[in-house]
Amino acid sequence: MMNSNWTVAAAAACLSLILSFTPSAAGEIFEREGAAISGYDPVSYFTSGGPAKGSPAIEAAYKGATFRFATAENRTRFIADPEKYLPQYGGYCAYGTARGYKAPTDPHAFTIAGGKLYLNYDAAVQDTWRQDKDGYISKADANWPAVKDQ
Repeated sequence: MMNSNWTVAAAAACLSLILSFTPSAAGEIFEREGAAISGYDPVSYFTSGGPAKGSPAIEAAYKGATFRFATAENRTRFIADPEKYLPQYGGYCAYGTARGYKAPTDPHAFTIAGGKLYLNYDAAVQDTWRQDKDGYISKADANWPAVKDQ
């Protein structure tokens, strides 16, 4: 019963967010405040075990989005192999993508699985997503080609 309540709450939160989110403004990579991952360093998830705030003085552009980095070394790593560090589904919510839509993300609601970075809308949605992570990844992988163009 508790899992059911969490699933309903997570779905309701995503739906209300989607209704207020402007799809026409959504690009292939989710940006907030002018930066992908809300300005957090994508490399830090892999090297520091979690998000580190990036600096506007240390940036790189990729696929039309601005990425910020905590260190120049992290920027160099990203430029050398951006796909290694890029969050899946353009940094949009992995759960939302599995459900067929784009939703923004919280940089602190993340999971590294199979060497890939997945972000979620918030901690509650992340808990739901983690209950069937492999199933949601499979659905999101199948949905992403259509969802990314929304």
